[in-house]
Amino acid sequence: MRAALGAIDVVVTAHGGDETNLTRQGLEDGVHHFIAVGGDGTMNGVLNGIVADGQPVNDQVRLSVVPAGTSNELPRALGVHGDVDGAIAAIAAGGERRFDLLQADCLDLDHKDHRHYGVLAISWGGAAEIVHRVNKSRFLKKLGGRFSYYANTLSVIMTYPNRLCDLTIDGRKMEGVLHYAGLICNLEMLGGGMRLAPNADPTDGIADFLFFRDIPRKDIILQKPSWLFEGHHIEHPKVDFMRGRNFTVTGSPDALIDADGETIGHLPLAVKTLKQVLPIIG
Repeated sequence: MRAALGAIDVVVTAHGGDETNLTRQGLEDGVHHFIAVGGDGTMNGVLNGIVADGQPVNDQVRLSVVPAGTSNELPRALGVHGDVDGAIAAIAAGGERRFDLLQADCLDLDHKDHRHYGVLAISWGGAAEIVHRVNKSRFLKKLGGRFSYYANTLSVIMTYPNRLCDLTIDGRKMEGVLHYAGLICNLEMLGGGMRLAPNADPTDGIADFLFFRDIPRKDIILQKPSWLFEGHHIEHPKVDFMRGRNFTVTGSPDALIDADGETIGHLPLAVKTLKQVLPIIG
């Protein structure tokens, strides 16, 4: 990296979650360009260090990513998935893009008010449970993002209960909806390469909402993997796919919430789309 980018300071995390505090310390020391080397969780930790009150902490801050984790969906969206050398070359070239952000307000794992930012997706219910189990399973994570996500998807489908929620999307209310999972997506490809939100645009200021209602589990289990990896799931009558900017969800406090592959808390949840506020180099 130094050969391509020149002088850089390398800081290594000791534990998951260190990224945010280390990033904030870097900001205090005058750093403006942060390169997250790792997976989506590492990237999200850095992201939450550079963003506050719905925008980067100053107008000089930039984010870059080098793929080195279980799932690397932001590098995939940038065209450098699995390509470390390509990611470094793209950073060196200095091209800048601005992506939308998802601002999530919820209760954290200690049931205290919490605000968190994501660039990939915010999910709850079964979808968040899948990611939670992936992160807990070191063995499956070593087998790669695509396999670990698909294996845990099958496991959660077999055991996770449908629950009721009240949902509002841009003022449109849906009450007492029995459902399996909800995903507010900024990117098209998620979960180890699944095409969960076909044609999603991370720069248009509008999120793509994927809602699995009380879909019979056999309708998922009996599908080929391509059902999710090619985006055919949105054709099912029990799957809603719509767009919006502002979302609120209330429901079971046992339902987990995920942001960019990291478990951040429990329902209730409010999500706001912030258009093109995240500057990315690469």
